[in-house]
Amino acid sequence: MKVFTTATALLASANSALGALTQVTSFGTNPSGVQMFISVPSKLAASPAIIVALHPCGGAASSWYSGTKLPSYQESLGFILIYPQTTKYSNCWDVNNAGSLTHGGNGDALGIISMVNYTLDKYKGDKSKVFVMGGSSGAMMTNVMVGSYPDVFEAGAAYSGTAFACFAGSKSDPTPFGANQTCAQGLTHTPEDWAKYVYNAYPGYTGKRPRFLVAHGLADTLVRPQCAYEQLKQWSAVLGVKNTANQTGASVDEGSQYTKMVYGTDNKLVGYFGQGVGHIAPPVEPVMLKFFGLQ
Repeated sequence: MKVFTTATALLASANSALGALTQVTSFGTNPSGVQMFISVPSKLAASPAIIVALHPCGGAASSWYSGTKLPSYQESLGFILIYPQTTKYSNCWDVNNAGSLTHGGNGDALGIISMVNYTLDKYKGDKSKVFVMGGSSGAMMTNVMVGSYPDVFEAGAAYSGTAFACFAGSKSDPTPFGANQTCAQGLTHTPEDWAKYVYNAYPGYTGKRPRFLVAHGLADTLVRPQCAYEQLKQWSAVLGVKNTANQTGASVDEGSQYTKMVYGTDNKLVGYFGQGVGHIAPPVEPVMLKFFGLQ
């Protein structure tokens, strides 16, 4: 488990070392007071794509900015990165309250949507190329964002997360360290029951659902691997796809230690499970960007 220092110190480090992460202080409706940081390449594409990158528990925008290689792909691909930051729940995301688990509700989710809308407007972004990814708590929030706002996101990628609404109604902090361990230890439902949580988040929605990538370590003792299988059950039901193939070994994109589970035939849902991989399963940026359709 990564240990992070204070958000202030990390932000100062990122600004001096990487020089491309800046804070936006006024971006729209923000009921829970989440903070917005953004990285815009000097070679911005016409109608650029947008990736929302969500930090883990105890993390910050700057630590997640320097914790993946996504910024290094910005100049060649011209996309914008949004780094939301929360300071509540020990810097873990609000994945348990109805506000975030409801389309048009309040909570962290609505603040993040305001960041997306601000960026689309300011930089003339492509509304059909908005993506979200995250690690641990950020992966849990990635599930929340695509579940509550399927009309906003084209695809998501969750690294060591849990299914949409897995923490729903929890009265303790929605973290693997909280008193309620039911979710992180592998809460199970049928695919149909998991799908109902998603449908109830946006009643009456009949539009396209975001594609989804799940990556998880089989040696993860903090957020158990069963959590990844539950995500795949949920999104396979929502997307209407079934497991059609499993690949292991050198042919697997993420690495030879991974098994790849393919659902359907049109790149809607895929799962990666890493033998000997703990928490957090590291993002493999070329695989993610290819899944998003950006590379």
